[in-house]
Amino acid sequence: MREVGCPEEDLFSFLLTRRQEDLGYRNILSSMCTPPHPVAARAHALFLETNLGDPGLFPGTAALEDLLVERLGTLMHHPDAGGYATSGGTESNIQALRIAKKQKPVQSPNIVVPASSHFSFTKACDILGLEMRTVPLDDEFQMDAGAVDGCIDKNTVALVGVAGTTEYGVVDPIAALSEIALDRDVFLHVDAAFGGMVVPFLDRPVPFDFSLPGVSSISVDPHKMGMSTIPAGCLLTRDPEWFACLNVDTPYLTVKRECTLAGTRPGASVAAAFAVLEYLGMDGMRAVVAGCMENTRRLIEGMETFGYPRAVTPDVNVATFSCARAPAGWRVSTTRNGHMRIICMPHVTRDVVERFLADIGDMDA
Repeated sequence: MREVGCPEEDLFSFLLTRRQEDLGYRNILSSMCTPPHPVAARAHALFLETNLGDPGLFPGTAALEDLLVERLGTLMHHPDAGGYATSGGTESNIQALRIAKKQKPVQSPNIVVPASSHFSFTKACDILGLEMRTVPLDDEFQMDAGAVDGCIDKNTVALVGVAGTTEYGVVDPIAALSEIALDRDVFLHVDAAFGGMVVPFLDRPVPFDFSLPGVSSISVDPHKMGMSTIPAGCLLTRDPEWFACLNVDTPYLTVKRECTLAGTRPGASVAAAFAVLEYLGMDGMRAVVAGCMENTRRLIEGMETFGYPRAVTPDVNVATFSCARAPAGWRVSTTRNGHMRIICMPHVTRDVVERFLADIGDMDA
């Protein structure tokens, strides 16, 4: 640390040079995040100093968190769902498994997940001392529901399905998993970190939420397709009382018990997430999702015209191809199976898709 402080102009000149080293979203096709909606940025700035870790000091912000949970719960067909704003899918998944484990204390707990599950479940199992049992995928890169039952035993504390897989953008057969969960009396967590803000706005949404009676909890991230500022996730549970098992004493705060994983929690991104939902409403979100899905279809059509077949037809705006390399200047990613992966987020407009396809064509010329 400096002995004497840096002049503000010099400091921000330095910060600007660092910021300019970051990649702009313009040519990024691999990210599940996107520039925040202007309404989100405005709301975030209004709540910069708020801390939901001590909610009694910020009752207005805490009320916004309650409204966010109610809005997302309603979207997931359960207005009375319990929940709180997390830092994102990783925290939500860890907390869901903490609840599941506490509800079923066994000597050697295990969870059953699809081979497509997010790496946050590896972290969760390491932290919580859980054995992770992996179910293979079918030809459509979905969890093989027929193989699930054989993985569950008396020590299984949770079953996990994914709504909008990170790599292939498909929705696991959550309805079938719901039946299994009910039959075997197992906690079913749905990781909808990405798809939770996409599937409900599709013309023909695949069932994945609390409308299925076996679903116990859902993770959803407004900082992805919800276009909030980062970080903004949410964990929802069917029974609000389940969070009580996570409570710890917080004697010197304005609340005396807390269930959250983090202590200090930003209120700004919660306000931002709520602001976008209120500003756009269902109609606005349907329009955003429809545009992203249309761009995904156009991308798939164009890539296949150039001889790069899709790996699978996605349920959400994630496209994958048998294509070994991308044109210079574009950032794509690669799945563990070697497929090119592109996410058509709101910043990936039709013009961006067409420019990418033109560069693909030039690359092959």
